[in-house]
Amino acid sequence: MTSVFQRALGADFDRLHPRLRRRFGVDGRTDLGCVGTGVMDRVWRGAAFTAPFLRLGTLRHVLFPETGTGVPFTIENYAYTDSYRRPTLTFVRTFEVAAHRRRRFDATMVWSPRRGVLVDYLGTHQHLAVDLHLDVDAAGALTIRSGAQRFRGGLPCPPALSGEAHLREWYDDRTGRFHIEVRVTNRRFGPLFGYTGSFTVDYVPPDGAPVPAAVRPLRENPRD
Repeated sequence: MTSVFQRALGADFDRLHPRLRRRFGVDGRTDLGCVGTGVMDRVWRGAAFTAPFLRLGTLRHVLFPETGTGVPFTIENYAYTDSYRRPTLTFVRTFEVAAHRRRRFDATMVWSPRRGVLVDYLGTHQHLAVDLHLDVDAAGALTIRSGAQRFRGGLPCPPALSGEAHLREWYDDRTGRFHIEVRVTNRRFGPLFGYTGSFTVDYVPPDGAPVPAAVRPLRENPRD
């Protein structure tokens, strides 16, 4: 199975830094997955009025209101084919925002052969689908910008309720670490949420074990 990022980037996939090529080349065959462990230097949110909206997101593992510095972080990426036969890669991020309190930000990225686009399904029940636009910059870093968003059932998400996400991930040869910066904004309300930090990665071999149930969504969305 070709990785979803390789499908989405096409020839530009080879422009990624070699370490990013392996990380985003996880396809379930060469590597079943990869697990990153590190620290977010900063986790932030927007103005106080955004907190109730972010708190609501914790019910389905999408965003959260806590902030902090030096936040321990893990990211779990596993490749598999979902029940609709679509190549899929999990993005389960766990933030230890306080003692005995963890917040998760779950997503599954699905390649849509019908539309030729990478779709990011957010949350435990894939209730929001976001088209992703990928690029590789001059430094070999991956950049992702969110596009059209749809609620479950195909209903378009109004721009006033949409979060526009921008992500950049790169590898620093000097420190031997992956670095990531994420920023989510709203056209009307401004900055909503984001984080920046670094991590190292261990790869999971394809030893016949199934993808952990804890990283898979509780319900899949058939629309792409």
